[in-house]
Amino acid sequence: MTHQETMDPEILNMVLDTIDKLEKEKLPIDTKLEMDRLGTFPTELIEFMLGPDIALHLIFIPEAYGGLGAGATEIAIVSERMAKMDLAVATSFLAICLGMDPIRVGSTPEQKEKYIGKIADEGLVVAYGVTEPEAGSNVQSLKTKAVRVLDDNGQVKGYRINGQKQFITNGGVAQLYTILADAPDGPSFFIVPGGAEGLVPGKHEDKHGIRASDTCPLSLEDLYVPAEDLVGGVEGQGLKQANKVFGYTRLMVATFGLGGGVAALERTIKYAKERVQFGTPLIEKQGYTHQLLVPHAVQLEAARAHIEEVARRLDTDEEDLQVEGSIAKYFATEAGDAMANDAIQAFGGYGYIREYEVEKIKRDVKILTIYEGTSEIQRNIIAMFRLRSTVRSKGGFYNEMADGLARLPVETGGPMLVGAVRLMNEVIQSARKGKLTKNQYVMFQLADMMTWAEVANALCHKAAADESGPAFMNAAARLFAREAIGKIRANGLLISQGCGTILEDVASKLNALNTEQILAGSLADMDIVSKELAA
Repeated sequence: MTHQETMDPEILNMVLDTIDKLEKEKLPIDTKLEMDRLGTFPTELIEFMLGPDIALHLIFIPEAYGGLGAGATEIAIVSERMAKMDLAVATSFLAICLGMDPIRVGSTPEQKEKYIGKIADEGLVVAYGVTEPEAGSNVQSLKTKAVRVLDDNGQVKGYRINGQKQFITNGGVAQLYTILADAPDGPSFFIVPGGAEGLVPGKHEDKHGIRASDTCPLSLEDLYVPAEDLVGGVEGQGLKQANKVFGYTRLMVATFGLGGGVAALERTIKYAKERVQFGTPLIEKQGYTHQLLVPHAVQLEAARAHIEEVARRLDTDEEDLQVEGSIAKYFATEAGDAMANDAIQAFGGYGYIREYEVEKIKRDVKILTIYEGTSEIQRNIIAMFRLRSTVRSKGGFYNEMADGLARLPVETGGPMLVGAVRLMNEVIQSARKGKLTKNQYVMFQLADMMTWAEVANALCHKAAADESGPAFMNAAARLFAREAIGKIRANGLLISQGCGTILEDVASKLNALNTEQILAGSLADMDIVSKELAA
């Protein structure tokens, strides 16, 4: 999905201030822990957030329909802040946006006016009904059927829908649904009001995390939908409409991974400043900071750089960013999960106790690596499409990236990445030539190399443009560049030497990579990042 609109910076700051106030007044730690313990949807809180006093849902809605006209950049910022507040609440809000997306990208002008305007004016809770018990990330395995209902003249007057949906966020509380079903001419989205006869929500799922969000199955039992509520008025457009928003929605989930990770990091830093062991605070101990804080802070900064880059490209109406969205989703959610996991370690025994919240954050963040396409699905997408880009461009795709890195200042870490990116390019082409890319295991290793390289590229370019804290940003960029080089070298050697066909030429080049020069200054850079975190 693309956005041409952008919010006024003052309005954006007002929205962020509103979220800060909301968290302070409505979501103190005791309330969040109680919501988590009970595992029930906080109806009053959500109604308040959707009500006229706050109306946070308006950020998702174009100005033409009464919204705030936020672009991907602003929505990413707001989504990160909401995730920091509480991931269960943030998930419910993302679901409203996701549920509305088929209408926004695929509906007729009349449908947009009717339904987007209604969502804006009435603050409706929306649900996105796509996932099925036997068709998770593979929406092409759709079993829900929509059968035409004809009038006396043989014209289509509506549809009867039968099927099952699974893991539907807001499924039991939504006032409006977009349901994907297989019509005679192909998969299609239908708009369904809450409470419609034949739309039967199931039991609220008792989940490991994001327990306060509503998740339930849906049964569709001879559900009748008038023809005018077929999204776009034409059958068979559903998969196209879904694919059109994947780059966008996966970016939003990426911001949740970033927000959850930052929430865990901030709590860990605060604890480390207060907790004294053997006469000094933990924040002054390298064994603590350089193991449990610095690597995660760097990865989260890298995730933010890539998210910002993709959001900017979405806001310029650039199309075909599904792979970029997948990279953002895969990297940021795994980074957030890793930070939350080590936050428990950093708190010691207290990390295992509910009142310190980090164990809740860990449970909440984990789902981000699963919903909107698992990390494994994202790796498959990344490898498949980037392999295609590399082959079609005869290596030009990543060579252009390497050329851009070479032009960056040395202190950003960009130039040290150049050789590794070019070698990665050779690994990709050699693996394909050697027919190794027929193995999914090899494709996953390639996906990791591609992901770390592209995220590092974003961070190095951000460091080059940064004027606020160049020492910290440059140090973070250099550290992550080294991490990316290590990933490329290790995975490249694994592919070239350990997967059947020996790729001697690229293996020798990978072994010859000058890691001694690359690794020089690692500790000093970690010290710079650690000092910034402790400030």
